[in-house]
Amino acid sequence: MAEGTVIAENTGGELMQDSVSRTLAIEMLDGEWKAGESLTLEALQSRFGISRTVAREVAKTLESMNAVLVKRRIGLVARPFGEWQALNHQVIEWRLHSTQREQQLSSLTELRLAVEPAAAASVARLAPIDVKAKFPVYAAQMRQIAEANEEGEAGLAQFHDLDVEFHTLILHESGNELFAALSDTIATVLRGRVELGKYPMKPKSDALDAHDAVADAIAKGEPERARSAMLDIVDEVARALNFF
Repeated sequence: MAEGTVIAENTGGELMQDSVSRTLAIEMLDGEWKAGESLTLEALQSRFGISRTVAREVAKTLESMNAVLVKRRIGLVARPFGEWQALNHQVIEWRLHSTQREQQLSSLTELRLAVEPAAAASVARLAPIDVKAKFPVYAAQMRQIAEANEEGEAGLAQFHDLDVEFHTLILHESGNELFAALSDTIATVLRGRVELGKYPMKPKSDALDAHDAVADAIAKGEPERARSAMLDIVDEVARALNFF
């Protein structure tokens, strides 16, 4: 593992816990802390300058993700990534900031291709009229922001917030509790693509048109057109990332 990483004492207990957990998780993902290798709580305290209490919270966080086993008198034992909770949004965020980011984006894009077109079709078929009416409003707001924002950051964050809300609402209103449970996962990858610089500073017109088409199909109760238009959205992502 990398030497000399220090988390400031005055950043607050929860932030230190999160920072240390993230650092250690990324080291496991990057192969610096290999599966089967152990790390004592004392070593954690010494390396990061943290209290015993914070070290225990770090252990609990990583253990809750199946990233480590916590053994008495041994400490934290790294586990292979195949045993981690791969769909947990925290694990996804860690992986997006590791050397495995391309694999993570590819896997999540495949998941989106499988789930989101079906979810959009279900919303067009099942959602109440007042819910369906929200989608054209979201799409219009996204287009307005995108077209007003000339290759700059102003307003772009607002655009992405609306994009997350658009896709989250589709998953939640699909009538499928498993789709709804994936909303945090999809939101994490939507935000992660932006944070990693994998999204253009000015949204493409094709993407805006596809969101308009999904919104219109849902509002008019046309499931197959909603499915096809959502497939266009995720397909555009796959092409932009050169995955398929």
